[in-house]
Amino acid sequence: MGNNKKFVVEANFIEEANKLKLTLTEFLLLIFFENSDDLTFDLDKICNRLKINKEEILEAYNGLLTKGVISINSEKDNNNKIVDKVSLDKFYKMILDKKKEENNKRLKDDIFTTFEKEFRRPLNGTEFEIIKVWIDKMYDEELIIRALQEAVYNGATNIRYIDTILYEWSKKGIKTSKDVDKLMENRYDNPKLDETNIYNYNWLEDYDK
Repeated sequence: MGNNKKFVVEANFIEEANKLKLTLTEFLLLIFFENSDDLTFDLDKICNRLKINKEEILEAYNGLLTKGVISINSEKDNNNKIVDKVSLDKFYKMILDKKKEENNKRLKDDIFTTFEKEFRRPLNGTEFEIIKVWIDKMYDEELIIRALQEAVYNGATNIRYIDTILYEWSKKGIKTSKDVDKLMENRYDNPKLDETNIYNYNWLEDYDK
């Protein structure tokens, strides 16, 4: 990496680093590793590039290790010699986990909004919690929406009916929206769910397990 080469940092990299409350030197060292082609810890090279003394670099290096932002992997170089390499995998995982968390929250918000739109009223506390359990522990989000659509098709927009649809699909091994598509190909050859059985189904039983 030439001395005239500029550091390149993505916005989500800066955002996640900021949440970790890194010191300025820790942040600069992390950026250095992000832009380095050789992740061997070369103290002289780092000091020369960042214009920071060795004591501060070592303190920042140990700080990143202690905070779990970086780790050290031992591997063989071209001369078959064992060398320690800095790994940013933990930091990248933090970024990915945060993105997944944000996406899951967005999906949940979208699902709750979709339910309220189809029900034409706000969800009550019990309905909200049941849907949340579906999302967190049991079913794919798209599958839940398909069950909602099926309930609407049958003119039964209530949680108990939808829960039974999901339960019946689960027994048949239906786990994705594509599985539902295959099932729906023959829908006109099969009777609709019997509403009497639906209301006799103990739909809360599974949530206590």
